[in-house]
Amino acid sequence: MPHATYLNVKDLKAETDAFKEEKMRQVYMDHGSASPVDARVIEAMMPYFDKEIGNPSSLHSAGRKARRELEAARGHVADLVDAPGPKSIIFTSGATESNNLALRGAAMRYKDKGNHIITTSVEHMSVMNPLKDLQKSGFEITHIPVDRDGLVSAEQIKNTITDKTILISVMYANGEVGTVQPIKEIGEIASDKKILFHVDGTAAVGKVPVNVEDEHIDLLSISSNDMGGPKGAGALYIKQGVRIMPFMLGGGQEFGMRSGSENIPFIVGMGKAAELARKEMVDEGAHLIRLRDRLIDNLLKIEYSYLTGHRTKRLPNNASFRFSFIEGESIILQLNDMGITASTGSACSTKTLEPSHVLIAMGLRHEEAHGSLLLTLGKSSTDEDVDHVIESVPEVVSRLRALSPLYPKK
Repeated sequence: MPHATYLNVKDLKAETDAFKEEKMRQVYMDHGSASPVDARVIEAMMPYFDKEIGNPSSLHSAGRKARRELEAARGHVADLVDAPGPKSIIFTSGATESNNLALRGAAMRYKDKGNHIITTSVEHMSVMNPLKDLQKSGFEITHIPVDRDGLVSAEQIKNTITDKTILISVMYANGEVGTVQPIKEIGEIASDKKILFHVDGTAAVGKVPVNVEDEHIDLLSISSNDMGGPKGAGALYIKQGVRIMPFMLGGGQEFGMRSGSENIPFIVGMGKAAELARKEMVDEGAHLIRLRDRLIDNLLKIEYSYLTGHRTKRLPNNASFRFSFIEGESIILQLNDMGITASTGSACSTKTLEPSHVLIAMGLRHEEAHGSLLLTLGKSSTDEDVDHVIESVPEVVSRLRALSPLYPKK
């Protein structure tokens, strides 16, 4: 730190604190909330902000160039989920819009055949809230419970089907606790019963292999940012022959399913991210699993610590825990002071002080659910990052428990 003359102790402390902050190791463990955009994706996107500015609906050469890039990106996303053709991919503004389009579109299109929809008790709010709204319109929603690991029973879903059931919606994997659901088994049930099967693939696509045909998926919601693409882009896979009602009308873009001029820079970015994920997913997954398991094995050595979600049937980048006698928010704030960015649940449901509906659905009491810590890794995560977390979390937990009136003092 440079030598200087200070007018008072306060000035010295301010510069000392700034120096410490500058030198502190910064570790990002919240990729489930927002991921950095891959540098190769940014490079692919850049020309479409200022040089290649054609509208893909235009007939001139600039428009035709944009159309070719749009369709190339569509092909990359289709390839990533083993869709039979690119025309099954509809680009949206993100997974929330994709979920809304799938659920509302399917429900309204097939309402004359029935009004019953089956889902689980651990879905994302972009599924839960549209279904809640559909319930106000006369649809009957059944929420299937999960076990202590967050797994839903395919057999229970099968037993819940009635002659009025028109749609089953189950997330591929839970981004909060990492549990991967038995999608193929559920898809086979839906296919046999000729019921539409929607899957929220936000947390899974690009991290684990997804095959829409083999797993009998009719509608699949996909997020760009969750696989290293830009925020504000997403897609919906719609199986050939499936018809849903669009809820955004206009010029008829995206095969009439999602009107509005396509966001070419972001779609190009999502296509590049999908292309990279398809090539690198296996190797990256092995890297993330190794780091994830180091986190789990070491943090579970802390007294009164518990893993949330299934131990092995989980996303490769997800390590989620709960610690008794302390609050997750306090853990997050103290880790932040140590240069570690983490989460205490879904980033889309942290605006309230209510405990996670996912953890409550898994059978935890409110006071148990409040002590959650979610660490989500990314392709840039390193062993040194994990070492810093392994060293820091026990210190934070110990410090907070020393202040907790609930912790049994020895």
